[in-house]
Amino acid sequence: MTMQSDIGLIGLAVMGENLVLNMESKGFSVAVFNRTTAVTEKFAATRGKGKIITPTKTIEEFIGALKRPRKAMMMIKAGKPVDQVIGEVAPLLEKGDVLIDGGNSLFIDTQRRFHELEGKGIHYIGCGVSGGEEGALKGPSLMPGGSGEGYEIIAPIFRKIAAQVDGEPCCRYMGPDGAGHYVKMVHNGIEYGDMQLICEAYAILKNVLGLEAKDLADIFAHWNRGALESYLIEITAEIFRKRDPDTGKPLVDVILDKAGQKGTGLWTLQSALSQSVVISTINAAVEARVISSRKEERVAASKILPQPQLPTFSGNRDELI
Repeated sequence: MTMQSDIGLIGLAVMGENLVLNMESKGFSVAVFNRTTAVTEKFAATRGKGKIITPTKTIEEFIGALKRPRKAMMMIKAGKPVDQVIGEVAPLLEKGDVLIDGGNSLFIDTQRRFHELEGKGIHYIGCGVSGGEEGALKGPSLMPGGSGEGYEIIAPIFRKIAAQVDGEPCCRYMGPDGAGHYVKMVHNGIEYGDMQLICEAYAILKNVLGLEAKDLADIFAHWNRGALESYLIEITAEIFRKRDPDTGKPLVDVILDKAGQKGTGLWTLQSALSQSVVISTINAAVEARVISSRKEERVAASKILPQPQLPTFSGNRDELI
């Protein structure tokens, strides 16, 4: 008989591992499962060693290791993998158990899963998790939505592992079915817009004022001490100081100008369009990523189309900054 754990987590990629260590550090016992058993064993032997973490080899063993009402959280790739895991886990759960999806799932998928599981008496929660790898370990912002009853069951754990600001946990119930993942989607869309604004500010400073990476680093570091203080401005300042190990040049000047996207920005845009809501900043951000990803076409077009002339600036440099 394995020890009964307070909560279980499926999916031991970096985010999953860090969340487990966060939960354990706050006094909760955690059962873990990963499709590849070697990953579970390695985690138990390294970062999870000597902690109240129970590694399991099968889904059956994993579910058996949880205290009732069972609380199981998935940290896996959005899309089909989530449905596959639900298909394996749901038949083993009982009425009143809670299943949580902490990935970046599309809210429509979460709505469908919520209604399917609610019909079986299983509380389903779609939860946005923000803060990246470091946030997962030290305190993320959590956006749970779905079953209100299910939220009450997991709240004591989630409110404790979330980031704390002025004694208030960064965790609130967002609303029914897909609300948590909807808020996370919009949050990511806003972040796309933020990053695009940073890129455009960089482009103006670099092309109009002809500033070097070290000057840009100083400007962004200065901005980060004022009203613009934020994680994105902070890491942008750091990026300008990074050097390419091969050429010794600033990394930002040699890195490929090509960005990918996971989909949350695009989903935000689609949702806004379908509701006749204008989000032009996020639209511009998504389109900029699409254009950047088509590098070969841009190179070909640059040989045919006339280039815009860079403006010469004769005004006050500090005012422009």
